[in-house]
Amino acid sequence: MKLLIVTVVGEFEKEILRLFKKANIENFSGSDIDGYKNPAAMVRTSSWFPGEKGGVESSLFFSFTEEQNIDLLFGLIKEFNNNLETNNPIKAIVVPIEKFI
Repeated sequence: MKLLIVTVVGEFEKEILRLFKKANIENFSGSDIDGYKNPAAMVRTSSWFPGEKGGVESSLFFSFTEEQNIDLLFGLIKEFNNNLETNNPIKAIVVPIEKFI
């Protein structure tokens, strides 16, 4: 079992959920986040106009899942990212789990 962490811009949220299903990853959690490309964006939003949002609406998903599901998902994500016309690819990482209950 491994911990899978995926980040995606808001416009691709439905797509990553479809890819999870294709990869047999049916149990996962998610959260809305703001994505930033550089630290300057954060500095700008924290000063004069705090009501203005400086980040990009994004989502973070994580799942404790089996390696074969992750391998399938990584292949699907790679294919998806290769066909993108934007500079906002789906990003994913895997963290090994030493112990779990």
